[in-house]
Amino acid sequence: MIDNAPGTHPMGDSLIEVHAYVGLGANLGNPVRQLLAALDALERIPATRVIFSSSLYRSRPMGDIGQPDFINAVAALATRLTPLELLEHLQRIEREQGRVRTAERWGPRRLDLDLLLYGDETIRSARLQVPHPGLCERDFVLCPLNEIAPHLEIAGLGTVADLLATCQRHDVQRVGQPAEMRGRAGDSRPAMDQ
Repeated sequence: MIDNAPGTHPMGDSLIEVHAYVGLGANLGNPVRQLLAALDALERIPATRVIFSSSLYRSRPMGDIGQPDFINAVAALATRLTPLELLEHLQRIEREQGRVRTAERWGPRRLDLDLLLYGDETIRSARLQVPHPGLCERDFVLCPLNEIAPHLEIAGLGTVADLLATCQRHDVQRVGQPAEMRGRAGDSRPAMDQ
């Protein structure tokens, strides 16, 4: 488990490692395989390493759009990249796994990678908001985040465990650890043709 790590100026150069947390979600193609491939891709981001990843969780979609359930997870990273550099790599991974961005909010996704937290920084820019908006109301993010960092303090909001305790629940179910899911999901390449 990880607690707060020292941050750097959110838009400047990062000379030290910063702990960042990334939310992963998918509900198209083979969502388990998509998340496993995304976890592998996170390992290949320059100046970044995955230090923990949560179990995979199944959750109902948000909003009123009829769509399949999501598979979600959270990864803890140690990175020397700035927040915007990290965001660029996350969006590149989404594109490589077939994500097409649309204006539809809460719609189905082949892969969604959200930068949830970057050290103890608060960032409000046109491209990036950290902590991620809505983090406190999303049990499908808080459950996996609580698994790997329950004592993590989110700027002015409380610990992850406290936020989860007060969050409305939407039937989030643990599916399994990434290592045990690899054998069940086939290989870890993204499903591009479904």
